Amino acid sequence: MPRVGLTPDQVVGHALALIDEQGLDALTLAAVAARAGVATPSLYKHVSGGLAELRRLIAVRVTEELADRLAEAAVGRSGDDAVAAVLRAYHAYATEHPHRYTALPQAPQPDDDLTHAAARLVGVIIAVLREYGLDGAEAIHAARTVRSVAHGFASLSIGGGFQLAEDLATTQNRLITVLTTGLRTWPTP
Repeated sequence: MPRVGLTPDQVVGHALALIDEQGLDALTLAAVAARAGVATPSLYKHVSGGLAELRRLIAVRVTEELADRLAEAAVGRSGDDAVAAVLRAYHAYATEHPHRYTALPQAPQPDDDLTHAAARLVGVIIAVLREYGLDGAEAIHAARTVRSVAHGFASLSIGGGFQLAEDLATTQNRLITVLTTGLRTWPTP
């Protein structure tokens, strides 16, 4: 019988706390069970697919969290202001949760929950791009561009890739200006 009060959602919460503290490599069923106060075999009652399923549930949660953060940042904004807010929110999420961010799948495998969360994340970006008059294939190309900029800047930031003394916020502002200028002058086929 599953531990009273322990749910798959709580197991994911314990796993994320472990990842936040020790990194993705520390994720084991034994470590999560210890945090949850149960024996390792008991986790299978909550996460029947073991570590693989737990990693999938973590990927879904992290993708949903990032989508929520971007959507919240974009509310009430449009055009350059919305793009800037989304990029800043993306970077803030990654730097606030650097280990958790590494659990974000860049190319999710087909899975109902994960596919839905990833589509929602990309959907926020595409919605922000509507102000630029981009649709169809061009909206996809632009969304890929925004994701590349956001992921690259976030990954370099959390990986220690920016060691020079210049202000990182200034770099981010310049990057946003370059991106939004490019979006306003997007080449059309």
